[in-house]
Amino acid sequence: MDADITIYVISDSIGETGELIASAAIRQFISENYKIKKYPYIKEKNQIEEIFQGAEIGKSMIVYTTVSQDTRELIELKGKELNIPTFDVMTPPMLIMEKILGFEPKRESGIIRKLDDNYYRQIKAVEFAIRYDDGKDPKGIIESDICLIGISRTSKTPLSLYLAHKGFKVANIPLLPEVTPPKELFEKDKRRIIGLIINPDTLNEIRQERLKSLGLSSNSDYASNHRIKKELDYSIDLMKKLDCLVIDVSKRAIGETANIIDEHMIEKFGQDIFL
Repeated sequence: MDADITIYVISDSIGETGELIASAAIRQFISENYKIKKYPYIKEKNQIEEIFQGAEIGKSMIVYTTVSQDTRELIELKGKELNIPTFDVMTPPMLIMEKILGFEPKRESGIIRKLDDNYYRQIKAVEFAIRYDDGKDPKGIIESDICLIGISRTSKTPLSLYLAHKGFKVANIPLLPEVTPPKELFEKDKRRIIGLIINPDTLNEIRQERLKSLGLSSNSDYASNHRIKKELDYSIDLMKKLDCLVIDVSKRAIGETANIIDEHMIEKFGQDIFL
């Protein structure tokens, strides 16, 4: 049985918005005998003409979410020529917003999808940072956009999570003089390795507080000046061998350190900052 109405959804992106509006509107009617045909990524004149050729007068309508002025005008023109009603989803609210804001819209197709892609990248990056925190698996070194290295209490974990919200997949590797670094570290692009160092006195205070929070003695070797110097010397020597960027985090907030890394990545990789 033929449909009582066929709604053609035309979009220069994936068409989800137009399809959702068409579906929500038709469900307000008793009739269940309808079709919604979605045509995503429509930008050419011949594509639009083909869609109109298949539309039946009196039983069809066009819902469109294109932002290109030329495409919009062509759809309106064909609709009037063939007596097929059209509904422009995007233009009315954009005109009101343009009047309020005082400047024209970008008219960039697929912009919602791009925002969604960034969101999902952030989610995956946070999951990555947690999975490969504290050197849990050397595989993280290979797959990471950024690999942070440094001794204990140099803010590797919070910095990893901060960078993850910028979309970077970050692995962090703790450095200890007694533990041989993973071989994958020496195979990593040195531009993607970031070494973190800290002032010995600052580190001593941080480690003392850490011991207190754990209910341990402040006389532990973990917070001794001798131990701290040994670890820092070892880490600095390793960073020199790796020839990586080294950042002193002593007097820097996490956000400040993250911005330095962000700028470094853009400088070294341009638009290809993500693996």
